[in-house]
Amino acid sequence: MSLHAITVLGHDRPGIIAETTRLLAGLGINLEDSTMTLLRGHFAMMLVGAGDVTDAQVREALAPLVAGDTLSVTVREVPAEHGSGGQPAAGSSWVLTVHGGDRPGIVSAVVAEVARVGGNITDLTTRLAGDLYLLVAEIELPASADEAALDAAIREVAAGLGVGATLRPADPDEL
Repeated sequence: MSLHAITVLGHDRPGIIAETTRLLAGLGINLEDSTMTLLRGHFAMMLVGAGDVTDAQVREALAPLVAGDTLSVTVREVPAEHGSGGQPAAGSSWVLTVHGGDRPGIVSAVVAEVARVGGNITDLTTRLAGDLYLLVAEIELPASADEAALDAAIREVAAGLGVGATLRPADPDEL
């Protein structure tokens, strides 16, 4: 069994997910992780699936998606040790929210504080609505992290950028 990381990017249209997953199911690929979003009208999907096929076979099966030249597809094998593996998180789960006026550098400055304490961002979403910028990130912090100190550091960085930030424990029912 091989794990395959598959990306599908391009102009949005109805049916992309249905068509992609139908083609992958036809190969016997079991989807283990996936995410999809629209980014300013452009479709973006990432999947990790397991199956007894090669990357070349997956690319060939997905060729109809790129035929209209509005989508691009990439496929690459993912080493098993980088898969989900069912490993429990070593620390605790948190949700980071940042909001305020848009400007360059918000994401990099705030997530640098998470990285500084060894935190891992497991999901990140940003949206721009007019001049309002919103960032929501799910993060895993190691047991050694000082959550209060991280919260203070994030708030200080955010204040310097003219935005607000909150760090709160994740509700397991929300994730």
